[in-house]
This record gives sequence, C-alpha cells and structure tokens, in this order.
Amino acid sequence: MLRPIRISSAQGLACSLVLGGALWGAASALQPALAASTAPFLAHQAVYELSLQKASGNASVNNARGRILYNFTGSSCEGYTTEFRQVSQLDTGEDKATLSDLRSTSWEDGEGKSYRFKIETRMNDSSTGSVDGVAERSGKSVTVKLKQPKAKTFTLDSETVFPTEQVRRIVAAAKDGKSLLELSVYDGSDDGEKVYNTLSVIGQAIPGERAPSTPDITATSDKLKGLARWPVTVSYYDRSIKSTTGEQTPVYSMSFELYENGVSRALVLDYNEFVIAGAMAKFDAKDSKPCK
Repeated sequence: MLRPIRISSAQGLACSLVLGGALWGAASALQPALAASTAPFLAHQAVYELSLQKASGNASVNNARGRILYNFTGSSCEGYTTEFRQVSQLDTGEDKATLSDLRSTSWEDGEGKSYRFKIETRMNDSSTGSVDGVAERSGKSVTVKLKQPKAKTFTLDSETVFPTEQVRRIVAAAKDGKSLLELSVYDGSDDGEKVYNTLSVIGQAIPGERAPSTPDITATSDKLKGLARWPVTVSYYDRSIKSTTGEQTPVYSMSFELYENGVSRALVLDYNEFVIAGAMAKFDAKDSKPCK
C-alpha cells in the first residue's frame, strides 16, 4: 500500500512523506497466526495523478496538481524495498506557485525488526532537507540512529511500528472484522525524530467481483480481480503535541481502498485546510523471488 504523503501546511508548502508499501509492526506482536492470515504483499509499480479536491475558506491553496511514482518490491524473507517520488505544484494565488519534489527510499525486513530510510525534499529546485537513518528493534525498545539532518541516537518504545508492517496489521484487522486499529508509527519523516499516533477506521469488505465506483486501471488488472478490498481511513496525530481539551485534531488523514495484497487505490489526502485526490493512472505487477 502507498503510505500517506504529507504536505506539512499550505503556508510552508514543504512536502514530507509517510509513504509507501504500507504501515506497521511491533516485533513482540508478530505471531505466525498473523502472518498466515494475510496474503503475500504484491510487488508492483503504480502512478497516481494528484488534483485538488476541495479547499476551505481559510486555505491559501487555489489549485494543486502533481504525480506520485511508487515502486514496491521484495518479500517477507528478503525484506521490502520502497521507492517513492512525489512531485507537486501548489498554486497560492497572485500567480504564485510552489513546486516540491520529494524522494524516498526505504527497506524494512519481513519481521518489522529493522528499517532503513533516506528522504530528500526539494522546493523550487533547491534542497530543503535530507533525512538518513536506520532503526533497529531489540528487546523492549527501538533504537534509531540518524546520519542526517544531524547525527543523533535515540530510543522509541517497543510498540512503535514501521510502515510495511503497519499495512500488514491493517489487512489482518480488516480480515478479522475489526473496524478500529490504533498504532504508533515511525517512518523517518520530518526531521527523522517524529513518531505519529495513528487511528485506522476500517469499513466493511468490498467483494472482489464488485467494480470500483470510480473506475481506474485496477479494474483491468488480473492481479487484483477477485480480491477483496476495504475502505480505510488512517488519521495521523503528532505524538509530541498534548491536547488540553481531550480531543486532538489529526495533522492529516489518508483515505483509500486497500486490497488484501497491500495495493491501494482511490487516495484522498486530507490536510485539514485542503484535500488532494490521487487517482491511479498506471499499475504494473512485478515478480518476486519465492521464499525458500
């Protein structure tokens, strides 16, 4: 599954990522029954065309367009590699526009114990930041070692999960008939130190024989025909912000239809002040080496 792509704000217009093959997994909760309950993730490449769906009266965004290129390969035995690029242009009125280019590469082992990531953001052809690091799970904690933006080592609690395992957890919860799932997720985005609390709301399963209400390239794919999918909304909350009212507004949320093999379609990215839709324009399934 494509993991959420976050545009930090209409004002800053800095793009950062929560991308990719998917999202979660504390090693302590990885049980054989969980792995057996989900189909193998499908190696694939997808292109999503982005457009502005709506903007609030307070938003400074008049229009948005762009494209996401998403490449997901690997298996549970060799780990999962995700390559992601998002190019977006936000028009803010008075003939002003900001062009952002976000590139990310990550690798996560099949048990959610190790995660490597590199993220680079450019704004109007100028570099605005890079994040490079690795996270390793051992015992009752996760140790993160950053090379960029500055050398730093810190620990996260053992319940924190990485992106690909997150998706596995969502699919497993959906197949178990659960409608809510809470997880803390670390993906290396922002300055590499951010952890998000997430709430996933999972709708009723959509039978594989039911065509999408808004047709796209997935309707003609032999790899997706007949597969069940679920409407999912994942809300991301900044763990470092403490609410004084008991209720916290998500930094952003992402809605999509998730197939049981990890592919996602019909993206809707809600940044509170504006909403961006992502329609799948291209989809190519790839071969994976079978686990020995």
